[in-house]
Amino acid sequence: MLKKLFVSFLYFLLIFLSLNMIYTILNYFNLLSYNILRIIKYIIPIISIIISSFILGRNSFKKGYIEGIKLGLIVIIFFIIICFVFDSFNYHSLFYYFIIILTSCLGSMIGINKKKDAFN
Repeated sequence: MLKKLFVSFLYFLLIFLSLNMIYTILNYFNLLSYNILRIIKYIIPIISIIISSFILGRNSFKKGYIEGIKLGLIVIIFFIIICFVFDSFNYHSLFYYFIIILTSCLGSMIGINKKKDAFN
């Protein structure tokens, strides 16, 4: 069970880092406006968590929402540790963390319903 969460967290990190690299390149060369880049900065973790929780849901047997909440909490703990290391934690981001948990829960519920053997 922990192996599935660890693999999904690795998927999250891989997708998150690759999308952040694309974001950095777009920002460095000024290819998009500042407002669009600011929106993309908030969308990248949500896309990463949806994909990784979808994969976790497809590998789960039942109760995908609980698996999604577990993954969401792991990701939030990871973000809070990063924020404390760089001393950038603020209480306004708690709403964003709540959105991450909901997104993770939704992604894993969709993943568990899209299993190939769901109707067998």
